[in-house]
Amino acid sequence: MPVAASAIYFLNLRGDVLINRLYRDDVGGNMVDAFRMHIMQTKELGTCPVRQIGGCSFFYMRISNVYIVIVVSSNANVACAFKFVVEAVNLFKSYFGGAFDEDAIRNNFVLIYELLDEIMDFGYPQNLSPEILKLYITQEGVRSPFSSKPADKPVPNATLQVTGAVGWRREGLVYKKNEVFLDIVESVNLLMSSKGIVLRCDVTGKILMKCFLSGMPDLKLGLNDKIGLEKESQLKSRPAKSGKTIELDDVTFHQCVNLTRFNSEKTVSFVPPDGEFELMKYRITEGVNLPFRVLPTIKELGRTRVEVNVKVKSVFGAKMFALGVVIKIPVPKQTAKTSFQVTTGRAKYNAAIDCLVWKIRKFPGQTEPTMSAEVELISTIAEKKSWTRPPIQMEFQVPMFTASGLRVRFLKVWEKSGYNTVEWVRYITKAGSYEIRC
Repeated sequence: MPVAASAIYFLNLRGDVLINRLYRDDVGGNMVDAFRMHIMQTKELGTCPVRQIGGCSFFYMRISNVYIVIVVSSNANVACAFKFVVEAVNLFKSYFGGAFDEDAIRNNFVLIYELLDEIMDFGYPQNLSPEILKLYITQEGVRSPFSSKPADKPVPNATLQVTGAVGWRREGLVYKKNEVFLDIVESVNLLMSSKGIVLRCDVTGKILMKCFLSGMPDLKLGLNDKIGLEKESQLKSRPAKSGKTIELDDVTFHQCVNLTRFNSEKTVSFVPPDGEFELMKYRITEGVNLPFRVLPTIKELGRTRVEVNVKVKSVFGAKMFALGVVIKIPVPKQTAKTSFQVTTGRAKYNAAIDCLVWKIRKFPGQTEPTMSAEVELISTIAEKKSWTRPPIQMEFQVPMFTASGLRVRFLKVWEKSGYNTVEWVRYITKAGSYEIRC
């Protein structure tokens, strides 16, 4: 369901209209007065970004010191409306040089009106790609990084870029060295009980790419996902190769991916944008390879002492290593003095967060460093309250390791000129919410 916006308003924090555009005649001109009276002047501003007043709905979002309000008179897709606002703000920032506030709007209102006419037609969102719009909207904005470009410069193939099948990439790109950089970045989320039982575990990942390729190349990416390998074996009429396969959940793609081909062949085929972009996002809930195991033992000795012993085991390969490992072990608020013994790294007491912070700069795989600490507490006359122990938290980054087991099987590049390409693939796993109860 599209947005079908009737009007859009840009207001400052006082409720003054900076810019507005009416796209339909099904709402009156006093809609902004209704927004001021029923939303801005009440305590409900900021509690819910969607409000219904009379027969109209108001979708609003605050960016810096500006409210952007979309008014619709019929049923509309709220998520699409907010997506439009976010993309529109990014577009304005690209013209203004990175700033979007009341001053930027006042200094660039002519440019904003021109952009609003292009990015929304009769209330329906259109192309919001800065790369495409800059090809044919050449008006200069204040602090615009494109001010050095002449306004009367002819724009080749502008219509083709907007209406063609490959609107996210312009033609005529030439590079001396054709390279593709692919990063698989994963975040591990874990909640483990004090007895070592996994209560919650999942991996959220994304594939980032940097493409510096000439012409109009066609790329094909092969992963070791279960559905893709099974489909490939069916098309080739032979059994699938043995090896670890994974099941991807909640997969979302960049607009450049050919979804028709993905649905039929389960292959990721695309003509990439130029430069850096996010190709896809995914989630894994089964078969997660935890990079670290934490074995804590915390004993309360009377009312004035706590004994802490923590062993951290790296489960990944011995030739790999983790960087920036931080283990935060909670201690009572009345901690007065601490002493440590660590087999590697450094440890100290951080009173601001009531934690023993153990830092290991470089953590090799298949090792088990330990930390022992004695914590002395302040003795109080008041009756001791039971200490509710927060979980131990970890931060880390493991290069060339994926907790999901996802691997790139191949990355192929086709271009009609037949040039050679250099492909670089990198894996990075880092901590999301990595917690162990103690």
